[in-house]
Amino acid sequence: DIAARFKLGFADFALDVDLALPAHGVSAIFGPSGSGKTTLLRCIAGLHRTADAYLRVRDEVWQDGRHCVPTHRRALGYVFQEASLLPHLSVRDNLEFGFKRLPAAERRVDFEQVVDLLGLAHLIGRRDALALSGGERQRVAIGRALLASPRLLLMDEPLAALDAASKQDILPYLERLHGALDLPVLYVSHALDEVVRLADHVVLMEGGRAIAND
Repeated sequence: DIAARFKLGFADFALDVDLALPAHGVSAIFGPSGSGKTTLLRCIAGLHRTADAYLRVRDEVWQDGRHCVPTHRRALGYVFQEASLLPHLSVRDNLEFGFKRLPAAERRVDFEQVVDLLGLAHLIGRRDALALSGGERQRVAIGRALLASPRLLLMDEPLAALDAASKQDILPYLERLHGALDLPVLYVSHALDEVVRLADHVVLMEGGRAIAND
C-alpha cells in the first residue's frame, strides 16, 4: 500500500492529510479548484518540503521525520497538464529519454508494450514532437513517464488542457493502462466524468483535507 501524511502551511492555505492508498490501480484525487489536490501531488513528488511528513510507497520509505529522498531519486513518473515534450527531440527520443538512462536490469516496462498501449506506433518516426496534436503530445508524455519504470505514476489533470474531442480520444488509452500495468496511479482531476471512467479508488479533497477516502 501507500501511506502519505503531510502537514504544510501557506499564507492562505493549509494542507493536512493522512492517507492510506492501494498500491495498484488508479486512485483519483478529486475535488474543486483550490482544494489541495496539486499541492498533495507535489508533496508526494518531493517538490514541496515539510518536516511534518511521512511517505511510504510499498516497502520504500521516501520521507519521514529523519530523512527525505530527493525528487530525482524517487522512482516516480509525473505527467502534467501540459505535455512539456523536449522540443529538440523526436517522438522516439522523447519516449526514450528516461528509458535509456535506466540500466537494462532495472527496466520494468517494455518499450513496445507502451507504444502499443498508447497507440504511438504511427508517431514514432515523427521528427517534430511539437507538431503533434494536443492529445498525441499528452500520450507521448505519458509514455515517456511510464518508460522510466516508476514505482508510482502521478498525473496532474492530464486532460485539462485538451479540447473535448481530444479528451474523448485519449480516455480509452488511459483505461487500457489500468489493467495492463501493475503500477499505482494517483490521478488528480476536478472532472467527474474522468473519475467515474478511470478510478478504482477516490480521495475527495476539500479545503486542504481529505474528507473521504474510499
